[in-house]
Amino acid sequence: MKKIILASASPRRKELLQQIGLEFEVRPSTAEEHIAGARPSEVVEGLSRQKAEDVAASVDEGIVIGSDTVVWQDGAILGKPHSREEARAMLRRIQGSTHSVFTGVTVLVKEAGRTVRHTFSCETKVHVFPMTEKETEKYLDTGEPMDKAGAYGIQGAFAAWVESIEGDYSNVVGLPVSALYQVLKQYLD
Repeated sequence: MKKIILASASPRRKELLQQIGLEFEVRPSTAEEHIAGARPSEVVEGLSRQKAEDVAASVDEGIVIGSDTVVWQDGAILGKPHSREEARAMLRRIQGSTHSVFTGVTVLVKEAGRTVRHTFSCETKVHVFPMTEKETEKYLDTGEPMDKAGAYGIQGAFAAWVESIEGDYSNVVGLPVSALYQVLKQYLD
């Protein structure tokens, strides 16, 4: 079996790959991210490509997976908040409405001196119930919003406010594993 490398330190992405039974190593990208593109799909695809290429530069043979996730609402990208205040503003923005989660994935397959690249993105719409100020503050107190795009984790305490989703749940967590597996399976022994 080819060596698989996840170019991400995200514990959620690691859990999702383990969930589908893949053996892999984690080697986070250290590349400085450069956002390019106007559409969220272009942004996440570009960032996933940068991460995968950074890690693949030190790999002779194997499969490198890069990924990036953003929340998109009303023409704005909501990344990871840098402060409690920024997280609060993001939660106020998404509560009681619908937003999209975009995850870009790049799979670089290096073998026999050549590299094959597959890059794609997935969109999932998330409908969120309204939150009171007290609920928002209580959720912020969990610390959960601070390392997640859009300031929430669908797999955590925020599940209490997720009314419904349209699309792939694992995409919202951070990696559309079923779409990824469809690319990977052609290279797995």
